[in-house]
Amino acid sequence: MARTRLALEAAAGAAKTFPDGAWLVDLAAVREPAAVAGVAATALGMPDLGTLPVLERFAGYLAERRALIVLDNCEHLAGICAELAKVLLSAAPDLRILATSRHTLGVTGEHVFTVPPMTSEDAVGLLQDRAAAVRSGFEVGEGDRAEVARLCADVDGLPLAIEVAASRLRTLTVAQVADRLEDRFGLLTSGSPIALPHQRTLRGAMDWSYKLCTRAERLLWNRLSVFAGGFDLDAAEAVCAGDGIGEHEVLDLLDRLIGQSVVLATEAEGLPRFQLLETIRQYGREQLAASGEEERALRQHRDFFLTLAEHIDKGWYGPGQVEALVRLRVEHTNLLAALECDADPQARLALAVALSFHWCVGGFLTEGRRQLDRALAVATEPTPARAAALLTATRVAQTQGDLVMADRWLDEAEDLGEQLGDPAVRAQVGGFRGVSAHYRAQWEESISRYEEAWTALAALGDARHASAWMLSLACVQAYTADPRPAEAGRRVIATFEASGERWGRAMVLTARCQNAWDRGGEEAAKALALSALENMRGFNDSAMVARILELLAWATGSGGDHKRAARLLGAAGALWHDVGTSILAFGPQMAEGHTR
Repeated sequence: MARTRLALEAAAGAAKTFPDGAWLVDLAAVREPAAVAGVAATALGMPDLGTLPVLERFAGYLAERRALIVLDNCEHLAGICAELAKVLLSAAPDLRILATSRHTLGVTGEHVFTVPPMTSEDAVGLLQDRAAAVRSGFEVGEGDRAEVARLCADVDGLPLAIEVAASRLRTLTVAQVADRLEDRFGLLTSGSPIALPHQRTLRGAMDWSYKLCTRAERLLWNRLSVFAGGFDLDAAEAVCAGDGIGEHEVLDLLDRLIGQSVVLATEAEGLPRFQLLETIRQYGREQLAASGEEERALRQHRDFFLTLAEHIDKGWYGPGQVEALVRLRVEHTNLLAALECDADPQARLALAVALSFHWCVGGFLTEGRRQLDRALAVATEPTPARAAALLTATRVAQTQGDLVMADRWLDEAEDLGEQLGDPAVRAQVGGFRGVSAHYRAQWEESISRYEEAWTALAALGDARHASAWMLSLACVQAYTADPRPAEAGRRVIATFEASGERWGRAMVLTARCQNAWDRGGEEAAKALALSALENMRGFNDSAMVARILELLAWATGSGGDHKRAARLLGAAGALWHDVGTSILAFGPQMAEGHTR
């Protein structure tokens, strides 16, 4: 905690030196070395698109930027963090990295600053500040100074231990807290002679605070440890209630743990959140494992996020799309943790599938492909869940422009659909064949396959997937000389407007914009592009924004305003660079228009 605060203060003080930003990458909740580069890239806002390795794209993204990255809590990932630092610093000469860790990274050019213990005066000041937060009007009086100094010395001036101790001043005197901690440290030292002094001190403070909690508070502390990177009240109630904790009790228990400095109240992207500091979370996880409850808690954690993802996926073509993507983005580390739950490979497949829009629209394509590859490699049984995962993997690969891999997934999905006798899978396979045809400019085949998929899924009552192919049909008709695009597009837009849907509306408006430009309607094309951009507001879809800017630039140039068109093309080009792809990924028609 002290290292993090110090790093954040240093970053804030140096922010003006870095015009491209100072960014925090919190690695405390990351367990997989393979995920580190992706987590760092996401924290800096790099779109996760394209098929190149994420580290290679990240290095290119930073190459011409002057930025500061704070890699926080590196100790459990020191090797991969050192590799990340080497690659990024080699590619970006104006980049600086500030890492917090219990271990040095061993990178050439590394400057090590060892954080010293707090001075007696600072430690007393921190105790005063934290105690006043839990006990209104608390002041360190002249008669308390000796006991306060003893208490701060006993915990070696460790900020987290001081906070834990201060939280108990709500009900105990300074002398009582100091006496109890002193007793606890005596027991700990005799039982753990090989532990480092600071480790013994912090562990002692944790043990003492834990034993002072009620049974229900301890249960909640243990169960909250399954969350990665934070949680909200709904998640805490769903995952932690039961067997000793009523759902209606969770909020009160959370409030009590906040008062004891076990839980922090925080926020992310405007959403209220709670969090355990990593040291406290690890302690709770040890207790959870010792209690025999860990497997059950992990299943409940996975089931909560599976239910959340499936709810968002099922209702995607409706209102609240931006808010849904924000919710998934805030929960990204929890989603990765849920995907690590080994209790049920079929549930892992289901979660990877339900996150389709998180992967493809939310900007996590590379991570989505990695997770789908892993889930499919483990769950090889010929089940409906595997068929759905093959189709989702196809979508991810197509969105990345990897049509070869997409066709391989489709071949297996088609065979599995026949084996299962599942008409919905067969219809979906046909629709995705249409996507591949679309990207290859085989318009008639694409239109035919979209129509068949839409009709078949609507007949089966699958409104969610029928909507997707209705949208695709309206778009591809608008990209061609088909005389029906205006009617089809209007029908789709009217349907989506009635439901409050915006993302699909932007897709259709973009297609109609290109159709208008192809037909020489520059003013209509500009109006449609601006409307599409307005509908894309709030989505983390840089590739789509770049595509719309391209079309707006073409229409603007055709209308004679060449300087503005050049600026728009420059903006689109910067986005293509950041995304790690190019306009070629959207087919020959877009490439030809760009060349013109």
